[in-house]
Amino acid sequence: MMIHPATVHFAMVLPVVASVFGIVYLINRQELFSKISTILILFTALAMAGVWYTGSVAGPEIYDFLSEAGQNTLVQHKELGLYLAISMGLVALLKIIGCKVKKFFLEAIAIVALIVITLATFVQGNMGGELVYNHGTPFKSFMIMDTLHETAEAVNEEDQDSAKIELYKEALEDIELIHEEVEIYYGNQAEQE
Repeated sequence: MMIHPATVHFAMVLPVVASVFGIVYLINRQELFSKISTILILFTALAMAGVWYTGSVAGPEIYDFLSEAGQNTLVQHKELGLYLAISMGLVALLKIIGCKVKKFFLEAIAIVALIVITLATFVQGNMGGELVYNHGTPFKSFMIMDTLHETAEAVNEEDQDSAKIELYKEALEDIELIHEEVEIYYGNQAEQE
């Protein structure tokens, strides 16, 4: 079962919360807010790395269920996720160093970078939503349509009605297999041995 949809919300919310505390620190420069924002940025970096990992596990599992446009979006989504995870890790490192050596300038750079990453995270979230709601509703619909189109082409080449009926029966069996595969993937049905 895929855990990426459940974990992705942490990578969306934590940068926003960390940004708020970072902005408060930039305004009032209290050490408490420096430490809180540093801890939140560290958790954000860990969350983004974890979410990238869960996405890299889930991506190959759904790739074949997507149309070509969906597959391209998935690849872009994965690449942006990797860039966000790496950049967030670097920002966390910079913020930790700034907090430890008490260099406001380093912390300010980290917070500004965090805000930019937060905005990029919204783009990433939009892309993920597009994958789910535009390209994957449901994933099996693309595969079913593909099966039906292939069958229609094969039927047009046949002359005998019995051969046409056999092709349609095979198409129905293929569609049932697609349905079962997707249901198993989403955990709605136990995998048959």
